[in-house]
Amino acid sequence: MEVILLENIENLGALGDKVSVKSGFARNYLVPHGKAKMATAANLAEFEARRAELEKAVDDALSEAQAKQQAIEALGTLEIVAKVGSEGKLFGSVGTTDIVDLIAAAGVVVEKRDIRLPDGTIRITGEHVIDIHVHADVDTSVTISIVGEDGTDPEPVVEEDGTDPEPAVGQDGTDPMPESTE
Repeated sequence: MEVILLENIENLGALGDKVSVKSGFARNYLVPHGKAKMATAANLAEFEARRAELEKAVDDALSEAQAKQQAIEALGTLEIVAKVGSEGKLFGSVGTTDIVDLIAAAGVVVEKRDIRLPDGTIRITGEHVIDIHVHADVDTSVTISIVGEDGTDPEPVVEEDGTDPEPAVGQDGTDPMPESTE
């Protein structure tokens, strides 16, 4: 199905592009959200008449996103205080909602959907670089430092590959799953 894009859409196209998409994507997402119109002769003529207005809206959104990017980069390192066990592991985790609240407390408003945590929630102390997708053309990051409630930062006991260095041992000091000697 052919549609005309009314804004820049990541991995699809830019404003004014005539693209071919699956009909369900067009009917269920692009058209109802005002991101595209069906590529008919009447809609093409209407788009050309409104092109300058739409381009100005896209430019305004981009400049707003760039201003937000500069504000986020100016924050530096933000600190979260959390309950931590003796090995540097959190009781619970730090997720997107916690990060959005922390950034908002610093004076910059970001959406929960903009936070990128590819490895899931954060469960260990230390500094973590959080990617933020501000706009289709603008990405930035912020550094979050997670410390224990008493202000100490216990060294997390985790190998470089993310595994626990100590093997599992039963209460009596023996390996709970001994290797088979058969």
